Amino acid sequence: MDRPIINRRTFVSGAAGTAGLAAFGGRAYAQLPTSPVTLNFVDVAGNLALTQKAIEAYRDKNPKLLAKVNFSKAPAPELPGKIKAQQDAGRVDIDAVLTGIDALSAGVDQKLWIPIATEYASKLPKLNDIYLPGAAKMQGLASNQGVCIVFCPAGPVMEYMPNKVKQVPQTAEDLLAWAKANPNRFIYARPANSGPGRIFMMGLPYILGDKDPSDPKNGWDKTWAYLKELGQYVEYYPGGTGAVMKELGEGSRDMTPSQMGWDINPRAIGVVPKEAKVFFLKGYHWILDAHYLCIPKGVSNDKLAVLIDFLNFMLSPPAQAMTYDDGYFYPGPAVKDVPLSMAPAASQKVIEEFGRAEYAQAITAAPQELPLNPDQLVLAFRRWDEEIGGAKRK
Repeated sequence: MDRPIINRRTFVSGAAGTAGLAAFGGRAYAQLPTSPVTLNFVDVAGNLALTQKAIEAYRDKNPKLLAKVNFSKAPAPELPGKIKAQQDAGRVDIDAVLTGIDALSAGVDQKLWIPIATEYASKLPKLNDIYLPGAAKMQGLASNQGVCIVFCPAGPVMEYMPNKVKQVPQTAEDLLAWAKANPNRFIYARPANSGPGRIFMMGLPYILGDKDPSDPKNGWDKTWAYLKELGQYVEYYPGGTGAVMKELGEGSRDMTPSQMGWDINPRAIGVVPKEAKVFFLKGYHWILDAHYLCIPKGVSNDKLAVLIDFLNFMLSPPAQAMTYDDGYFYPGPAVKDVPLSMAPAASQKVIEEFGRAEYAQAITAAPQELPLNPDQLVLAFRRWDEEIGGAKRK
């Protein structure tokens, strides 16, 4: 698949660039730099496991544009406030954010991001033409303020240790009964900072037959009641999924909501025993998931130009094939025509050994649903924090 060629001299910007663009509103010319820049990437989604190799490959191929890349990580709930403070001070030193729908949604709500999908549409591939159908749907959630770079039909998948769970739950009611009979053996992380946590939260309205799965304020009566009751048997809610998998692997917990990648990767890297198994609750729907690249308002024009050029590279099949990684966001690619056979040999080996044959059937056996819209997701996170897990977070 050919990718569009960016004019390497000048292209039109309709978004914020330098501090000289007052209020981030005026049109300006963003030029690829005459000397290489340094880019600061912040990852709030574990996305570097999927994209760091591609970012470094772009750097190595473009030494006249990109001298150095600095990588850092942060909790998703904390980053929007940090960016807002930098923007208010007129000193933005975060150039790109790799995020799931959590920080993306919070940033949309606070108007932190440059609307790159519209302002730079002519400088990007035609996204609807190259994306997988599910990735195209997920791009629609970005309010044009981020670009989807990886995708998966995530879950909810329920993961458990078969040596501890002898009677595998079949329904949500069975799961509640199991948790009650085995207090503190079920765990999940705070949804605002956990893909599996929020996928579980958003998947329950479908499983429970709630009135309106798209409306956490007025349509989730059964879900909020269920989560409150389940919470009686949850000792605490970790701040991220990594801590959950560590406890599952160490044997201090026996069951957790997961998603395909969070099942495959921790087993592949030895955090969770290989023999862990999965099941699906009766009535499950797939909740789609994606990661995005977002650019904060206030990033300088030369860095912005390089980031747009990088996005073209990131959405090319060779770069997308790297996102199979070690199964962390299985499958991973957001664009069409990127089979596993294109992935690095190491990735192919991991998926062959730690993937599950039942996933292919499960993906086609249930409907696929979009996550909540950004404003509704922010509302759901807030309500979960206030009513479910705020007093038991760790």
